Amino acid sequence: MSTRIDAIDVSAWYGDFRAIDGVDLTIEPKTVTALIGPSGCGKSTFLRTLNRMHEVVTGARTSGQVLLDGEDVYGDDVDPVAVRRSIGMVFQRPNPFPTMSVRENVLAGLRLGGSGGGRRARRRNAEADVIVERALERAGLWNEVKDRLDKPGAGLSGGQQQRLCIARAISVEPDVLLMDEPCSALDPVSTLKIEDLVTELKDDYTIVIVTHNMQQAARVSDTTAFFNIAAAGEPGRLVEVGATSKIFTKPDDSRTEDYITGRFG
Repeated sequence: MSTRIDAIDVSAWYGDFRAIDGVDLTIEPKTVTALIGPSGCGKSTFLRTLNRMHEVVTGARTSGQVLLDGEDVYGDDVDPVAVRRSIGMVFQRPNPFPTMSVRENVLAGLRLGGSGGGRRARRRNAEADVIVERALERAGLWNEVKDRLDKPGAGLSGGQQQRLCIARAISVEPDVLLMDEPCSALDPVSTLKIEDLVTELKDDYTIVIVTHNMQQAARVSDTTAFFNIAAAGEPGRLVEVGATSKIFTKPDDSRTEDYITGRFG
């Protein structure tokens, strides 16, 4: 499956405040797209519009279209829960469910319906074991936790917890993975592991990552989109998007260059 995202004239509000205005952005399949820009410019808001997480905030709304392989995820007949299964998300701070084991955390996103015992239950448990191992392997965590699957997920280190959250997100086999500053709360060693993981995962997923770390954007992304605000209280707007190598060496807009080189503001 190609899994391309086309955001067309996307705006988003929190109550009466317009957080982003008229964003047009195409995200190509099986690439990493980095969203960069100053705090308050709407990067995370835009990210959350892609899988309809923005609308869960009281008073929040969105206009425009977000097309996933040509289908508008905001269509009247589209189930937002199904959208969020197809477009998974990893948040800024690791958020494993504290009362759940490592195994239960991985399986939390799956609706393993049905009940009963005997052969059917054993088969369901065997399938769950395969899903857990596969997700933890893909998240680069299996060898570290395979002997403690029944221990609380919250007992892992910060970096391990974030990879557990990634395993939870990919256990439902999404098409797209959204990552909102996934390394901001991590130490440099854990950050490097997450970055290596992002590079590996793009073979299977379309990835969009918000980051304030310019070096990280340069290391992990194929495409970079720069957001900015004209002044306090103004909505965030997409200034420039292009191949990361070009954005970081010869951007078209002077505002992009000023931000990347630290002359911003």
